[in-house]
Amino acid sequence: QMFRLLTKQARQLENELDLKLVSFSKLCTSYSSSRDGRRGDTSDTTPLLNNSTQDRMFDTMSVEIEQLLAKLTLVNDKMAEYTNTPGTASLNAALMHTLQRHRDILQDYTHEFHKTKGNFLAIREREDLLGSVRKDIETYKSGSGVNNRRTELFLKEHEHLRNSDRLMDDTISIAMATKENMTSQRGMLKSIQSRVNTLANRFPTINNLIQRINLRKRRDSLILGTVIGVCTILLLLYAFH
Repeated sequence: QMFRLLTKQARQLENELDLKLVSFSKLCTSYSSSRDGRRGDTSDTTPLLNNSTQDRMFDTMSVEIEQLLAKLTLVNDKMAEYTNTPGTASLNAALMHTLQRHRDILQDYTHEFHKTKGNFLAIREREDLLGSVRKDIETYKSGSGVNNRRTELFLKEHEHLRNSDRLMDDTISIAMATKENMTSQRGMLKSIQSRVNTLANRFPTINNLIQRINLRKRRDSLILGTVIGVCTILLLLYAFH
């Protein structure tokens, strides 16, 4: 009877935790979305009020979830003590199975809470840092016309370098994929060529045909290599233009 009561309490706490964690996750998601939506807004009043409200909600929900986790841990500890009491040996296997299930649920909820909380804190720290940098840039740009022009040039150059870096990464990825594809095709062609050479040694007429095919294949390889080289040079010129 005592174990059933503890199990009922554990389920109630687990249901409350499940609802709290869903709301907690939505809060963290809405915080990130709202910050992204206000990045282009130069007004300081409304974002600060909204962020302050969300921060208070985050702190409040964190405390509530931690309290529920502590209560659920205490209930699990009481169930573990009950399984060790005399007279429960006949039911020990079933009790241990139920206890282990509730422990697994507690572990999952704890992991989910710490993961969501960590993500929220990381987003808030990153956004605060970006906001500080953005504010410094705005202050610097508003100093004088010369500084404003220099800042714009710096930002444009930075964006250009980032685009060039992305373009180079894409070019390298395409080149690596092409290399792997050509390596695979080369292996297949070598296998086919070895079989054809075996036939050519037996039939002279086929040998002459194979020689012509090899000459055409070398020519095609030279043309393909030239095209790839020219395309790569053009991409590099465009990237660093």
